[in-house]
Amino acid sequence: MSVVTAEKLPNPSQNRSPARLIITMVAAVIVGLTAFLWPLFTSPDAIASGAQAPLLFSLVIPLVLVVVLAELSDGMLDVKALAMLGVLAAVGSVLRPLSAGLAGFELVFFLLILGGRVFGAGFGFALGSVTMLTSALLTAGVGPWLPYQMIAGGFVGLFAGLLPQVHGRLELALLAGYGVVVAFLFGFMMDLAFWPFAIGGNTELSFDAAATPLENLHHFILFDIATSMGWNVGRALTNAGLLLLLSTPLLRLLRRTARRADFGTS
Repeated sequence: MSVVTAEKLPNPSQNRSPARLIITMVAAVIVGLTAFLWPLFTSPDAIASGAQAPLLFSLVIPLVLVVVLAELSDGMLDVKALAMLGVLAAVGSVLRPLSAGLAGFELVFFLLILGGRVFGAGFGFALGSVTMLTSALLTAGVGPWLPYQMIAGGFVGLFAGLLPQVHGRLELALLAGYGVVVAFLFGFMMDLAFWPFAIGGNTELSFDAAATPLENLHHFILFDIATSMGWNVGRALTNAGLLLLLSTPLLRLLRRTARRADFGTS
């Protein structure tokens, strides 16, 4: 049996792509995008503020369970790996309230990125969603925003698992760049979900039920720049800095764990 160094260990998500898991992840992406993009296509009068949150929450939890079961049934997630999911989610749940989002300073996203990078897209989606849920329960942060945070956090881990396979300094640069991009996208998505209810009408930043999707998108971009850009920049800098500083030792540790957990590697 050949010896594979921890630094060169392939991403488990690259070894196999079971159809069941692919279908599940596509469904998760469709549900998530629909949940976030509805303001561009629906009048806010059609759905009361926050009324869609319970329905969305009822969809997110089964999606997470289906993703985990899909990986278990296809042999991509064993008991040790499931335990690692719990450990990383617990660590993330502690890190998130410590940062409290002060000026965009967030400690949790780098962990979701590294988890998805090493253990794959399905694991990353489950890790992001579960971490957002448990951290909200710990800090009494449960509200209509929670299912949106779970989906957005799941996307952070999911797409980290789909990044191309590179190594060394190029991998560090890739992860840091991804951290910057998802920092802005996370803020963009969370703002978009509640933008129609954030401010009143008749302003250049307001949602207009009579406007076209492109016109409303223009209004939203102005709103996002005016209200959230500072937070997004802070989150982006935090992600990039933590990934550049901690990726090398943590990737080595997580990849050694992945190999011992037998994620289809040899």
